[in-house]
Amino acid sequence: MTAPANGPLRVGELRPSQLLHTYGVGSVADLPNLSVMVLGLDRWELDRATVLTEDRLLAAVRRRLGQQVTTLRTPPHMQETTDPFGDWARVGVPVGLFPRWLRCSREQCNQLSPASSGLFELEEQYFRPENTRYVHNCFGQGRRRPTAVPARFLIACRAGHMDDFPWMYFVHRGADHPAGCTLSLVERGTTGEAANVFVQCSCEKVPARSMAEAMGLRGERVLPACRGHHPHLGTFDTCGEQVRTIVLGATNSWFPAQLRVFSLPKADEPLLQAVRENWQYLQPLAAVPQEAAKMLLPTQQCWLELEQYGLDAVWDEITREVQRQTEQHLAPGADDGEDFDLATPEWEAFTAARTRQLPDFTTVREPVPDEAGDWLEQVVLVHRLREVAALTGFTRIDAPEWMPQDYLSQQSAPLTAEAATWVPCAELRGEGVFLKFREQPLAAWEARDDVRAREGHLKRAYEKWCAARGVEPRWPGIRYILLHSFSHALIREFALECGYGASGIAERIYARSGSQPMAGILLYTAAPDSEGTLGGLVSLGRRGRLGASLDQALAAARLCSSDPMCAEHDPTVHGRLHGAACHACLFAAETSCERGNHLLDRALLVETLAGRHGAFFG
Repeated sequence: MTAPANGPLRVGELRPSQLLHTYGVGSVADLPNLSVMVLGLDRWELDRATVLTEDRLLAAVRRRLGQQVTTLRTPPHMQETTDPFGDWARVGVPVGLFPRWLRCSREQCNQLSPASSGLFELEEQYFRPENTRYVHNCFGQGRRRPTAVPARFLIACRAGHMDDFPWMYFVHRGADHPAGCTLSLVERGTTGEAANVFVQCSCEKVPARSMAEAMGLRGERVLPACRGHHPHLGTFDTCGEQVRTIVLGATNSWFPAQLRVFSLPKADEPLLQAVRENWQYLQPLAAVPQEAAKMLLPTQQCWLELEQYGLDAVWDEITREVQRQTEQHLAPGADDGEDFDLATPEWEAFTAARTRQLPDFTTVREPVPDEAGDWLEQVVLVHRLREVAALTGFTRIDAPEWMPQDYLSQQSAPLTAEAATWVPCAELRGEGVFLKFREQPLAAWEARDDVRAREGHLKRAYEKWCAARGVEPRWPGIRYILLHSFSHALIREFALECGYGASGIAERIYARSGSQPMAGILLYTAAPDSEGTLGGLVSLGRRGRLGASLDQALAAARLCSSDPMCAEHDPTVHGRLHGAACHACLFAAETSCERGNHLLDRALLVETLAGRHGAFFG
């Protein structure tokens, strides 16, 4: 946020990963005394934003946003010092006050006005930025002045627009209001629900109006059409969609549209891997005379990563890489055939016969437990992995996890006013366990009559859901639902044993039928720390422990505390995207599930109280 006279004012702190998952561009961050919106990438200062190298992710981002995207960057950051007025205090992510309507918190006042009306004053706190606040002068001067808190209600539409609630329009029922009117927002009950919140005007020509009238279908009839406002960009589009009243801090006010990849090995040797990862910086040096190139090499951005190998060794590897690329008739730095299919290269890396011992990708094959040998083909312990996530946009009202990629490209709100040339990223390091299913029993299961009947039932519900939202149906297949349900059951079991909370264990599902089938899951945990995680999850993949975890996960899936309602749930009645699944049995945290707790059905895993509707595990 920008202070009136003193330049940028620091108002709080966020972790870099939160700027992608929780408080990204266009989201509202609720600080102790302020509510602010993260501004668009046009306002970000890039001097302190580090460039990340991840070719596959950059190619996927370009496919979604356009070829003008040139780099992936971390949020700007500078090491903190004890000087609150130092340069570090002016480096960060820009935010602006939102909502712009404030309410006096003194019970006898409750005045509601825009921050720009001059009735509220910004009280700056340089040494304690979390205490920065707006105050109202209705109670004299000094620190006893009451805090002006953000207005509780906003409006948004499915196209990603958001705006301040139209308070004057609402209380006057769309009619013109006299000049000099002031509003107040009063709570007449103790529950805080919308029916007990009233907005009233000082002109007394209209009665106070309950905020319950602005909610749901009733609110759609009394509120104006969306004016296409993007507060994070300061722009207005042509929209006209019906707006919806949402509460400040509601979970449906901002959903990130992300792309996530794992850093995969491009070589078996650490030095060659590092050279290929940073080839975009090293390639120009290959055309320079050797002596000059060796002088320029330590000035490159990637030198901190390469310095440990020595100058001569790095230059020799660059020379050999140029020769290899030329012999293979590839352009230097080509991606060796990796295209926009993000899943297949990861699948091939995890299922490879040989182990990998690289700084960001360490895998070890583990024997399959005897009790799972008839359906489980391969277990891989992933001791180290690196995940890079990029924010490409966001949606409001509807989450994007289950939306098609082309829908996201068209419907997600932009991060910049013009075409984006870079996107913010975050890198995480961690560990995981990869399980590969045997193809033959899985294909035989897909061909069973009861499985086909169950698939038809779930598919009809899926098509009904898509029709209600105007989305083209893209059925992922019954194999995906089986693997996804199995993944959630195992996440719950792992969380009881590994030391990490269930919300800290994420999943990646590899499911595809046809000529190049895939059937596997990766359960992993990652942290922004450079050293990654502690090894508790990998230990559960050991042969002596994995078998018991698998048996217990499947046993727990047989019975739900919400049975028989959960087991007998019919997804076609209301067009749901899940069968026998609920919060008591299969649903996972938002940070864990790649599909927003949809496309789940424990009836495909084991026999439930409703019967055996295509259970894979006998």
